[in-house]
Amino acid sequence: MSVILWEKQQKIKEIKKNKKKKEDEDCNNNGGKGGDEVNDENDDVLEPPINFSMVEEGLYRSGFPEPSNFSFIETLNLKSIIYLCTEPYPEEHLKFLERNNIRLFQLGIEGTKESVPEDVISKALRILMDVRSYPVLVHCKRGKHRTGCVIGCLRKLQNWRLSSVFEEYQHFAGTKARETDKKFMEAYDVLRMRQSLYSLIYQYHGYGSNKRRLLDREESLPQSRIKSS
Repeated sequence: MSVILWEKQQKIKEIKKNKKKKEDEDCNNNGGKGGDEVNDENDDVLEPPINFSMVEEGLYRSGFPEPSNFSFIETLNLKSIIYLCTEPYPEEHLKFLERNNIRLFQLGIEGTKESVPEDVISKALRILMDVRSYPVLVHCKRGKHRTGCVIGCLRKLQNWRLSSVFEEYQHFAGTKARETDKKFMEAYDVLRMRQSLYSLIYQYHGYGSNKRRLLDREESLPQSRIKSS
């Protein structure tokens, strides 16, 4: 999916959201539904995590999910979550994953402005190349830097132009964009990554228009903390 098409989809979502908000305000101002009814409707609203977006079908990115986001996450039917922070996953979240049979892969990256660990990014990409991981959510604290680097390097593997990779990264990082992240993505050796994947076989994934993914025969995934049955 091109950055232009992705941005267009985001604009459409924003327009619909603003339209719905205006309709609700007009309804309240015109003496529409009572307060209890409005509150009941608000209870049913599905709230996505901060900085949530679909990268492509079956692959999502976001900031750290709160318990208020659990109902929304359930609608994604996730099989895996890639967690990019060093802090332990909260117990409440682990119980949610267990109830929903979601595997957790914690690949800790310090949330600093220092260099990004290439080996951790490569581990995340190997998970994303495996059909058994999907649908999958990639998240860190704010969904900006660590998540942005993983998705940016994935885009390089998908043969995106570097300018488009930076444009997508900037969209989520905003004024907090880091030059160290951009330099890392620019320097990331996708050729070496592809060479390390020569032992993998091609397998078609059941999302979208038969997108090709890679299934690793010889190299096992990083151990998840929660295994699907």
